[in-house]
Amino acid sequence: QVQLVESGGGLVQAGDSLRLSCAASGRTFRNLVMGWFRQAPGKEREFVAAITWSGGSTYYADSVKGRFTCSRDNAKNTVFLQMNSLKPEDTAVYYCAARYGSSWYWQEYEYNYWGQGTQVTVSS
Repeated sequence: QVQLVESGGGLVQAGDSLRLSCAASGRTFRNLVMGWFRQAPGKEREFVAAITWSGGSTYYADSVKGRFTCSRDNAKNTVFLQMNSLKPEDTAVYYCAARYGSSWYWQEYEYNYWGQGTQVTVSS
């Protein structure tokens, strides 16, 4: 079992930055592919970013490409989502997700473990 705890959400203005963190505990962090998803009010949860275990490969939704950066510190079992140039449409609950694997994954059903979510609100 893997437990995920997100932190770093908050209320910011358009154009500001936030860094989300997701700390993993439980089973080994090795080979754990990490993903970020978000769910805005009244909308389906959507893929935001993913990072392979080595951190050598990252993948982003088109809507955040160039503004968000996903990274990880395997020594601290933590993954980060640096969000720059935030827009009101980025407002959502952001979830960290994980699964063991050697590739990257962008579908919800492909992830086995989920955090409780952290609220990000961007005002205009």
